Amino acid sequence: MTTDSFKNYGQRIQQAVTKIDYEKINLLANGLWDALQTKKQVFFCGNGGSAANALHMANDFLYGIGKRSHAIIRAHALTANQSILTCLANDISYDEIFSYQLEALAQKDDILIALSGSGNSPNIVKAIQTAKIIGMKAFAILGYDGGRCLEIADNSIHIPINDMQISEDMQLVVGHMIMQWLLSNSG
Repeated sequence: MTTDSFKNYGQRIQQAVTKIDYEKINLLANGLWDALQTKKQVFFCGNGGSAANALHMANDFLYGIGKRSHAIIRAHALTANQSILTCLANDISYDEIFSYQLEALAQKDDILIALSGSGNSPNIVKAIQTAKIIGMKAFAILGYDGGRCLEIADNSIHIPINDMQISEDMQLVVGHMIMQWLLSNSG
């Protein structure tokens, strides 16, 4: 029966939410609060559905918060410019599509939020490594076993779920939790 499949999905989302480490979310929320106060930039990156989530979250943090509270986070999705992405992938390497942009745009104490289901995508790993070299604060929202990113990010929000769709859902859940907290504290 179709509705059983939907109920099962809903139950798996509920189970994933119970696995969230809220202290890790608090660390990211405080980092974003600091970025808001100090006008630091926040960069998002991800592949596939996580790339779309990077766009979504950059919009939420720049416009969604700014529209309601007039406290604007300088948010950028490194997934936004197709010309840059395809040029870098073609001319340099797909592994460097995010790290190259960080080298060009980011500064010390800016924030990177890497979104990844597996935590093993070479371009995400390279982005975190580059962020740390620059002196940025590197955060990651991860699924599955967290992969390499779990080890190298300054703060990893790891939701151990072996399902890509639910992992991507949890990225937005975490983003929306923080967005609502920022709205309640900045308005």
